[in-house]
Amino acid sequence: MDGMNIVVVFPGQGSQSIGMLSDYAETWPQIEETFKQASDVLGFDCWDIVSNGPAEKINKTEITQPLMLAADIAVMRVMLQQCMITPMVFAGHSLGEYAALVASEALNFEDAIKLVSKRGQLMQATVPEGEGAMAAIIGLNDGTIIEICEKVSSEMGEPVEAVNFNSPGQVVIAGTTAAVNKAMEVLKEEGAKRALPLPVSVPSHSSLMKPAADKLAVYLKDVTINTPKIQVIHNVDAKSHDDADAIRDALVKQLYNPVQWTHTIQIITDGADVVVECGPGKVLGGLTRRINKEVKSFSLDSLASMQKFLDVMTEEV
Repeated sequence: MDGMNIVVVFPGQGSQSIGMLSDYAETWPQIEETFKQASDVLGFDCWDIVSNGPAEKINKTEITQPLMLAADIAVMRVMLQQCMITPMVFAGHSLGEYAALVASEALNFEDAIKLVSKRGQLMQATVPEGEGAMAAIIGLNDGTIIEICEKVSSEMGEPVEAVNFNSPGQVVIAGTTAAVNKAMEVLKEEGAKRALPLPVSVPSHSSLMKPAADKLAVYLKDVTINTPKIQVIHNVDAKSHDDADAIRDALVKQLYNPVQWTHTIQIITDGADVVVECGPGKVLGGLTRRINKEVKSFSLDSLASMQKFLDVMTEEV
C-alpha cells in the first residue's frame, strides 16, 4: 500500500440523501461521533436530520453544507483508520473543497462546520429560495453551453452561466430560475441529451453569489487557516496554495466562479494509481472515470464499497 499513489476527493452538495451512511454508522462509531461534533457546534441534531429528514430540511443549503462536510470527514476517518495510507493530494468538489482543507489540517473541523453553515446562510440570503436554480447539461460541448447561456442571459436580462465543468460532456449551469429554465429548453433544442434540474436551493458558483462571497471574505478573516500538510487542489484555479490568505481568496472566489473539476482531476490523477471518493454517493467516481479511464476509482459510499476498496488495497500490498 505504501508504494501506491492515492488521491482523495470529497463530494459536495447534491450527494446528500436521507439515510446516507446508515450502514456505516452501525459498524463504525466514528460516523455518529463526527456528526455529534458537528451537532455540538451547530446546536441541532445533525444525525437525526440525516437519518429521518424531512427532505426540505436536508436539502436546505445552510443545513446541507454542514451535513455533507460531516459526512465526507466521517467516511475519511473510517478509511484512514482501516488502512493506514497517506494520500498524496486532496481535492473536493465545491463544498467538498472545505472537507479537503479539513483533511489536510489547514482547517479545524469545528471551525469548518461553522464556516460552511455561515456560507450556506449567506448564499440563501443572497438569492431567496425559489429564485435561483441549477441544472446539469449532458452531451453538449463546453463552448456551445457557454454561448447559449450568454445568449439567454442577454435576451432575458437575467444571468444564467456555466458554473461546473464536471467532465467532458457534463456541465452544470446556474442562474435565476427563469433564465435556467429557458436555457434548459434552448440547450435541449441544440442537441443536449439531457437537462436535469438539481436539488439545490441556490445558484452556486454563479455571479449571483458575488454579494455572498464579499460577506464570506469578511467572515473568513477571523478563521484560522494553517499551511496544508498535504496539498489541496482548489476549484477556482486548479492549483494548490500554502499561504492562508491565498486559501481564503480561493474560497471566496470559488463562490461566484466556475468549478474547474475536469482540470482538477486531470492534474491530480497524473501519477496517481487510485482515486478514492470519501462521502455519500458516487458522483465523483463516475466523473473520474469519464475524465481519466486509466486510473482506478472507488466511491466509499457504503459498507460494501468500503470493504471492496480495503480488499483491493490489501491485495496490492
